Amino acid sequence: MTTTDTKITYYTLPLSGLSCQGCVKKVTKALEDIDGVRIEDVDTQSLSLETWGESEQYSLRQAVSAIESLGYHVGYRHHFTLSGLNCGRCVAKVEAALDEQPTVFTHAVSKTHAEVHTSLSADALIEIIHQLGYQAARASDNDANVSTDNESPAQTDARNANPETSEASEASEASEAKSSSVDNPADSSKASRQQYVLSGMTCASCVQSVENAISGVDGVANVSVNLAERSAIVKGSASSDAIVAAVANAGYGAEKVEDDNDRRERQQTQQANELKNFKRSTFAGLGLGAPLMAWGVFGGSMTIQSSQDQWAWGAIAVVTLLLLATGGRHFFANAWQALMHKRATMDTLVALGTGAAWLYSTAVVIAPALFPEQARHVYFEASAMIIGLISLGHAIEARARANTSKALDQLLDLQPPTALVIENGQETERPLDEVKQGMTLRVKPGAKVPVDGEVVDGSSYIDESMLTGEPVPVHKTAGDTLHAGTVNQKGGLTFKATGVGSDTMLARIIDLVREAQSSKPELAKLADRISAVFVPIVVAIAIVTAAIWYFVGPEPSVSYMLVTATTVLIIACPCALGLATPLSVTAAVGRAAEVGVLIRDADALQTAAKLHTLVFDKTGTLTRGQPEVTHVNAIHGDQERLMAIAASLEQHSEHPLAQAIVGYAKQQTLALPTSNDFNSESGKGIQAKIEGERYYIGNQAWMQAQGIDTDARQTDIDAMTQRGETAIYLANADSVQALIGVSDPIRDDAIDAIARLQQQGLEVIMLSGDHPDTANAIGRQLGIDHVIAGVLPDGKSEQIQSLQQQGKCVAMVGDGINDAPALAQADVGVAMGSGSDIAIESAQITLMHQHLGALADAIGLSQAAVRNMKQNLFGAFIYNTLGIPIAAGILYPFTGMLLSPVIAGGAMALSSITVVTNANRLRFFKIKSDDK
Repeated sequence: MTTTDTKITYYTLPLSGLSCQGCVKKVTKALEDIDGVRIEDVDTQSLSLETWGESEQYSLRQAVSAIESLGYHVGYRHHFTLSGLNCGRCVAKVEAALDEQPTVFTHAVSKTHAEVHTSLSADALIEIIHQLGYQAARASDNDANVSTDNESPAQTDARNANPETSEASEASEASEAKSSSVDNPADSSKASRQQYVLSGMTCASCVQSVENAISGVDGVANVSVNLAERSAIVKGSASSDAIVAAVANAGYGAEKVEDDNDRRERQQTQQANELKNFKRSTFAGLGLGAPLMAWGVFGGSMTIQSSQDQWAWGAIAVVTLLLLATGGRHFFANAWQALMHKRATMDTLVALGTGAAWLYSTAVVIAPALFPEQARHVYFEASAMIIGLISLGHAIEARARANTSKALDQLLDLQPPTALVIENGQETERPLDEVKQGMTLRVKPGAKVPVDGEVVDGSSYIDESMLTGEPVPVHKTAGDTLHAGTVNQKGGLTFKATGVGSDTMLARIIDLVREAQSSKPELAKLADRISAVFVPIVVAIAIVTAAIWYFVGPEPSVSYMLVTATTVLIIACPCALGLATPLSVTAAVGRAAEVGVLIRDADALQTAAKLHTLVFDKTGTLTRGQPEVTHVNAIHGDQERLMAIAASLEQHSEHPLAQAIVGYAKQQTLALPTSNDFNSESGKGIQAKIEGERYYIGNQAWMQAQGIDTDARQTDIDAMTQRGETAIYLANADSVQALIGVSDPIRDDAIDAIARLQQQGLEVIMLSGDHPDTANAIGRQLGIDHVIAGVLPDGKSEQIQSLQQQGKCVAMVGDGINDAPALAQADVGVAMGSGSDIAIESAQITLMHQHLGALADAIGLSQAAVRNMKQNLFGAFIYNTLGIPIAAGILYPFTGMLLSPVIAGGAMALSSITVVTNANRLRFFKIKSDDK
């Protein structure tokens, strides 16, 4: 970047997504009418432009916004992990430093992470942050840049666009060259995000152990382990071999998976094997234990009184040992692994309980004389029944856990496995993983679109309801965008692949759902901290219980000691505690995805449940974002002729209000007169000669600048303002000829959605850059009392911050690039799926449906999910809090009865089944927008 004496600043920005000269023309046209911007050169890979004036930085960002709105990409998107930031002031300091950089277009900064959209290199940004006294590191070795493989000299200029950081950029040239030579942006994102299928985990303490093991690997930036799915998502630059080795050293198994289809296949195989093993253990345990228990219940002797009893029960001891070595083998194997790694898990408790019962009973069989006559009781049925009941609980739990992932599987099934590729004029059916960006493909009538692309030839209607929720098919012709997973209706289409593999919109949606299902809310983190110490505490309680019964209990004290200690160990198994929150999160996020609501992580789910205030951006969120002519007041002359003149003037402008007038003329099939001697002033109006007479069109300031009196029309203007219309004046040299009212129509479902949100007890605020009178008029139509008007694009985040300082939990709902800072600032950012990529990336919740009512559904589902998590945690805590004292014999002095270890095993299995069943209720949460 160089600055001349005339204060003109030159920038060269890398581009991607442009595949032809038609794309170049679109970019050129989009930038032509932006004030303070002039194009020097543009091709499919880079853009050179100059800006000037006091608002050059804003002009540059307008240019970037205009290009991104076309579906192309500018610059790079860097992701960093931060350290050293301790408070909101530190975050604000970093944000201020980034705001000072003209080529930083948007950013989202927290105390631990930063996402920056810029044309600067990653190393240049790291240097800027280091100069503030903080530390920053790339979230991966390969930044997900949007440039092409071969970096041009123009792109090198863009990397060094800021003179203050050019030195740092040059110093990191070699590193940057490596990160910029990525064939596809998706490839780098793959390198930074790895998926693993885990084995050997049984409870929350296992999750903690696996997370600690993976976190200790060099290069791991973030890890999330999901007990419900036995899976892990790891972000960072660590090698997969190091991660697998770390998990193995911790006593568990890990297999890396390449994509979600691979993950699903391995998980289904693993679940099928688990279910088969659990069923076998259930039949074996109950098959042996139930007859033994029935023998005792119906009067049979469970004591050793003779040598014959010894032989009989000795045979049963051998059979029970075989059961423990087969059906119960995994309990003992996992317990041994845990012991070797100096920890205790749920399997430790089961192994101790069943093992103690078998050892005691076997000792009685072998040497009954060593025990008092009253203590010669055997408990082989307890060992067998505990194995059988816990295995039964695991089998039911495994089947139910598989159902919680069905929503994600349905998303995966949307993409067809093959595609029709056209090469050298021949069509061949190829596996989807062989389709590359730039290939030409055909989609037949009734078939699903295999990858994202741009239509080259043909015309058809595409059912996009899986993405947008709109039931009406969308007409697609040459130049239009196609998305993977959508369905072609009738006509055949030829299109060029622009997004393949993990770079399709469907893949990004699946990634969002996957990561959200694996994330943890604060409630889960609390449960993890408790689980980390829970099992050792239970073992200690069992030892204390055994000691009390042995030293002060009634005779036979040895038998009482064994029964109570075993029962404590069995009833305290923390299966339910470990499943309480991940199952709820998985079910809720999956249910939301089914109806087009994407929730980024579990914290967003939990925060959305406690919202106080919702702030809506007006344009494109509450309104359609497409202004229309809603009122014409012809003062002097015929209305059709005056509107034809207005359209003739406005056809030279790309301004949305101008396009609304031109569109109105086209709808009315008006013949436009020829205009010449054209002149315009940005933001005010246009003048030109038509049929020898000069006409003016624009706002009131434009009229006054031309010396045209507008006072006589003030009453009409006030009426338009009250209706929420923007008044456009059409005048000749003498007077105002017509008043044209243009407004952005309110979304059809906006009024109902606002009412639903208010009925949920939420404060609704509308944020707008419009004149206060116009904004308040629209607010009244929507039923919104609190309207904040006249807000500049860069002032939205300040408004959100102001509300947060009042102690409110705030959600921001928007769709534009200029909404991204406010979405990032809000406690929960909600983006419309039809909005810009940057807005979606900055938000925690994305509404793929175009119905605002989906937001009320999302908040209702979040509240239901948090209630469900609390119910599960409460049930798990209460179960253990009440169960352990009862198992220890606290009721014995009052009732003379002790809890049987068998009953404890059944209760423990039942608690897990209850948690799983309760979480799965979220899959059937009633969504009002389903009926749309």
